[in-house]
Amino acid sequence: MGLMNGVNNDEYVRLLGAWPSPFVLRTRIALNLKRVPYEYLEEEDTLNSESVLNYNPVHKQIPILIHGNKPIRESLNIVMYVDETWLSGPPILPSDPFDRAVARFWDVYIDEHCFTSINGVAVAKDEEERKTAVAKLEQCMALLEETFQECSKGRSFFGGDNIGFIDIGFGSMLGPLKVLEKFIGLKFIHPESTPGLFHWADRFYAHEAVKPVMPDIEKLVEFARLKFNNSIFK
Repeated sequence: MGLMNGVNNDEYVRLLGAWPSPFVLRTRIALNLKRVPYEYLEEEDTLNSESVLNYNPVHKQIPILIHGNKPIRESLNIVMYVDETWLSGPPILPSDPFDRAVARFWDVYIDEHCFTSINGVAVAKDEEERKTAVAKLEQCMALLEETFQECSKGRSFFGGDNIGFIDIGFGSMLGPLKVLEKFIGLKFIHPESTPGLFHWADRFYAHEAVKPVMPDIEKLVEFARLKFNNSIFK
């Protein structure tokens, strides 16, 4: 079998992504945790990208992990695939079936409630709509504070001594959350109201699997200004 950059074609790993995407960030962190060599391909126009349309014709979205010639789609699905395929590095999902189910539940919650609330604040049409989205986001943070205390059992991360599935799911949202905090003048992760999450976030940012791939906040701020035609980003 042919080699590409010294790697067997069947094992060659590529990632189609875009730098501002928190969902792409999840995949990069998982690959870094497992110490998997991969080629990162930046897709500037995902809606019209031939590669994206070819490898993900149903949703036409990134990230797309290509392992050999096999495309794996959807960020949480990709993280689980990386965890099950590569045994190098620490496990991402817990070994206990119940704990695995709990971790999957909270990552789905983060996407369906926390991320949608971040977007809800950003695209709110009026002050009343914005207040509703802010209240929902504050509720998300309160629930995740409780979840952190329960899952971490006094250790550094949701996953215990190392980054796990919930850490990756929620940690990928820290960039958009910080951008939102900057524009509306509210702190959703605070040393008094969410002390566990506050110190966890610092540890997450500093982790060797996260630091090299976490987008710069000022770049995210400029991206938000261009993306959202909304007064809070002006």
